[in-house]
Amino acid sequence: MLRKIIHIDMDAFYASIEQRDNPELRGKPVAVGRDEERSVVAAASYEARRFGVRSAMASARARKLCPELIFVPGRMEVYKAVSAQVMDILRDYTDIIEPLSIDEAFLDVTNNKKGIELAVDIAREIKQRIRTELHLVASAGVSYNKFLAKVASDYRKPDGLCTIHPDQAQKFIDRLPVEAFWGVGKVTAKRMHELFIHTGRDLRACSLEMLTHIFGKAGKLYYDFARGIDERPVEVTRVRKSIGCEHTLERDRTDRTALIIELYHVAVELAGRLKRHDFRGNTLTLKVKFHDFTQITRSLSTPDPLTTLNDILPRAKQLLAEVDCEHHAVRLLGLSVSNPHEEPDAAWRQLRLPFPPF
Repeated sequence: MLRKIIHIDMDAFYASIEQRDNPELRGKPVAVGRDEERSVVAAASYEARRFGVRSAMASARARKLCPELIFVPGRMEVYKAVSAQVMDILRDYTDIIEPLSIDEAFLDVTNNKKGIELAVDIAREIKQRIRTELHLVASAGVSYNKFLAKVASDYRKPDGLCTIHPDQAQKFIDRLPVEAFWGVGKVTAKRMHELFIHTGRDLRACSLEMLTHIFGKAGKLYYDFARGIDERPVEVTRVRKSIGCEHTLERDRTDRTALIIELYHVAVELAGRLKRHDFRGNTLTLKVKFHDFTQITRSLSTPDPLTTLNDILPRAKQLLAEVDCEHHAVRLLGLSVSNPHEEPDAAWRQLRLPFPPF
């Protein structure tokens, strides 16, 4: 029996909440974040997106693109509370829910609480309830697996509702640009274009051997997606994969001593987060973003879990020593611990946490 999967994606979530709560912002280009030289946009309203403003964009760049842009400070506690309200609505239909971030989730409604036969009717009802009860807008995608449900929810945003039926799926996938495939970022898309792979049809013409040779394990995923295959279940319980933090420096730095001091502060924050979440991982990753917004990562793994500042800082310094900072000014430093140390109680329920990168 084919599953009935829905992907719910809140449209411009942070910015829409700000516009909802402040009527003066409605219909205007809004960015959540600080209008400062070193800051970045956390979220942008659709009015701002028309000017090219996007999340993670430097605030100074966003201001140049849209001189009328209105910056508002983020209110994460409010966003978390609204996210919980969305989750309450979703749980009226099924308990098989997999949150992906604070503003999106998968639902398996094959056997739903209300006995509604068509998944599209459930998606339509959820969208209407979010609009009526929360005064916000969501897009929804419906299909027989997670990959296609996600693609469908992105297809007609904002306020979209798209269903990809099994008998229409291959024709839909064949027309899909590879950039729309799950797991295909800018670097992978560029590599695919170099291989004359531009659409799902082009991807489907590639052999499994070719794709795994070029893209590794992800090649099997792309091979299956191009054929409408995705066997992954909607996971109610997931294991946290990593914990990290990052700091944008007050000004670009090339001085290694100053960078080590900043790295110390990042490591202190990371150690605190690891303790709060009782997370034990064996891989430390350093992220460095340079003045031109290019970035690199360096990682190392240890046989014992990394839990304290004394575990993290010396290894973070070791990774930083591998980076050419003297000739490339550093804008941002980040550290994360991943590769969870397996323990019986390692599982955590996302259902009770804010929705984390799809």
